[in-house]
Amino acid sequence: MLALVGMPGSGKSTVGRQLARKLGVGFVDTDQVIELRIACSIREFFEREGEQAFRDMETQVIDDMTRTGCGVLATGGGAVLREANRVILRERTHVIYLRVMPDELFRRLRHDTQRPLLQVDDPKAKLTELFEQRDPSYQAAAHYVIETSRPRIPTMVTMIMSQLELAGVLPMETPAT
Repeated sequence: MLALVGMPGSGKSTVGRQLARKLGVGFVDTDQVIELRIACSIREFFEREGEQAFRDMETQVIDDMTRTGCGVLATGGGAVLREANRVILRERTHVIYLRVMPDELFRRLRHDTQRPLLQVDDPKAKLTELFEQRDPSYQAAAHYVIETSRPRIPTMVTMIMSQLELAGVLPMETPAT
């Protein structure tokens, strides 16, 4: 099982879907599972119940999904904030950190109105602050770090697959003759 971690906007869901398709395995986005369980948007739940209740639900979903071995798991941007989540992910999956610098994140997310933590006066400063806080946790959780500044999605998928092949997680592809 592979798990993708990284900042909001790093491409976890998009890359995860394509990676799962290329590998012929299932794909699960923890945020989508959470929304199904709470029967509302994460933003609404966050505003109504608070971050602690959201993080509790997130931990339960990560625990459940990593027990089922779904294939590729995309986690929420703050999933690694809890040590329990980092431990579960490192022990049960191969964790891939999609690392993106704050300036690039801001370029990708500047018009996003759905991410609760970015609904502030200065989202660029918030992204920089979040990156500085979270980068050490992403690094601690990760088995592999992929720098994802501006490559195209297929290129990122190929980079990840190459890393996994070199590490022996995936069988090496043999060239067509």
